[in-house]
Amino acid sequence: SPGTKSSGAAGSAPTAATGTKPVEGKNGTIPSGFAHDEQGAQSAAANYAVALGSAEMFTKESRHRILDTVYSPTAADKLRSPQDRAYSAEFLSRLGLDPDGNAPQGSTFISRTVPVGTKVLAFDDDTAKVAVWYTGLLGMSGEDSTKPVSTTWKTWTAQLSWSDGDWKVTSASESDGPAPVPGDVAASKSDTISKAVEEYGGFTYAR
Repeated sequence: SPGTKSSGAAGSAPTAATGTKPVEGKNGTIPSGFAHDEQGAQSAAANYAVALGSAEMFTKESRHRILDTVYSPTAADKLRSPQDRAYSAEFLSRLGLDPDGNAPQGSTFISRTVPVGTKVLAFDDDTAKVAVWYTGLLGMSGEDSTKPVSTTWKTWTAQLSWSDGDWKVTSASESDGPAPVPGDVAASKSDTISKAVEEYGGFTYAR
């Protein structure tokens, strides 16, 4: 059950999910019900980073739903208007989207966050500060795209608070890197990228 440590956690590979069962259920498409401990805070932060980096953030209705799920009520209320201004028609246009966040016919807009690891910066019973190192995909996949899908490396740091049986973000910040040297793999064609994003689903992340 959540909060119960696993005796088999020791000795596991550092990239493997370890210890506490990560989640009991979901709130819509976002995992919820994380354990009330350090591992639960890390699992929550990783999954919240995925939600906040998803293509659903680019449409108003789904963005508000994500904010209400990931953030505390007070933080979500403060963020809603600034986020709407940030995702302006001008910003969306630069990515090739219409004012409602929709991609052109025949194109696929891609925004996906892939956590590489998490680190606890501070923790007590009801608060935690967790950093999520991640790589991301962002861009438009299509023959006429002027913003092809590219990768980025960032670190998202979240201050979390235990509220109503789950971890919620109260504030967050983001910085560039750490970024590795780019590899020598040739870029795939746009239709290959579109097909991969449609066929390969995401994960529930656990620590």
